[in-house]
Amino acid sequence: MKPGIHPEYHEITVIMTDGTQFKTRSCMGKAGDTLRLDIDPKSHPAWTGVQRILDTGGQVAKFNKKFAGLGIKK
Repeated sequence: MKPGIHPEYHEITVIMTDGTQFKTRSCMGKAGDTLRLDIDPKSHPAWTGVQRILDTGGQVAKFNKKFAGLGIKK
């Protein structure tokens, strides 16, 4: 490996959505920084199986209105 081209690898603290925390090593930020997660395996629908639709700015309503006519026609 070439010297001097790799980022610094140091210890950071990761805080999960429920407040639990752990230390890991990363290239993110600087030594001692904290990474707060908005989504983690305890809260993400892919792992929990609970689906929620977050409608930011009416995007879901706009989609439903635009494609309401599509479907099985009798």
